[in-house]
Amino acid sequence: MHILLTGSTGFIGHTLKTALERAGHTVYGGVSPRQRTPQPGQVPMDFAHDTTAAAWLARLAGIDAVVNAVGVLRDTRARPIDAVHQNTPIALFDACTQAGVQRLVQISALGIDDSSTRYARTKRAAEQHLKALASQGKLHPAILRPSVVFGKGGDSSALFMNLARLPLALFPGPMLTARVQPVSVHDLAAAVVALLGPALEHTGTIDCTGPEALTMGAFIASLRQQLGHRPATVLRLPQPLTTLSARLGDAVPQSPWCSETLAMLGSDNVGNPAVFEQLLGRKGVHYSHLVATAWR
Repeated sequence: MHILLTGSTGFIGHTLKTALERAGHTVYGGVSPRQRTPQPGQVPMDFAHDTTAAAWLARLAGIDAVVNAVGVLRDTRARPIDAVHQNTPIALFDACTQAGVQRLVQISALGIDDSSTRYARTKRAAEQHLKALASQGKLHPAILRPSVVFGKGGDSSALFMNLARLPLALFPGPMLTARVQPVSVHDLAAAVVALLGPALEHTGTIDCTGPEALTMGAFIASLRQQLGHRPATVLRLPQPLTTLSARLGDAVPQSPWCSETLAMLGSDNVGNPAVFEQLLGRKGVHYSHLVATAWR
């Protein structure tokens, strides 16, 4: 198949591109329009401004399927979250209906249903529009909702690994109690490959999780154990300092720790892996083996 992949240079997108090409597909990867000399197979696209269907039609010529893997954690001038998560994806979905591209895989996120964060609201809006098009028979989408995605190259994964190396850790309270179900980025890529191959007819929303849930604090402790370190001394950061640390993170655009992250930790990020495991043909990688299998 000829596949248009948005966000192909990001953490998840790069892994998807490699897996899809290994499966024999031709992938046209979206890259920033600020990249001066796009390489063969790269397609300049601007998720901050390509908010009309007309902006996408030419890019869809000869395309069999679309995978949208663009996402941001926070709002910035260069990458406004409303455009990146909602307005531009909706324009892309509408363009697919006009171009006759019916197969679409949307990378969304777990835990957005009950969250009032801007991240969750914009992700939900894109999903709702996509589901409306599907109900009209205009698209055959699969919506993947991963829990915490772990792998080499992920900003959050790097943060977790850095925390895991500390012999004395001072964690915000929600990080010690929030429940997650970490998933390997390679398993997520394998599910996308299946949805564009043997499971091509599968549609609907799919929770993408590892086989077992645990608290974020316990996950970081497991990562520390996998690195061969003794258990760390863990202290709880008082709530006022937790809020302050998140606000300090707001001032650092590259930081995965910010007020939006803190708010999202208020709800669990867990799901039922049954359908995901059917796509994989096996259980997902357990969190206790993620360093050996995904941190490479």
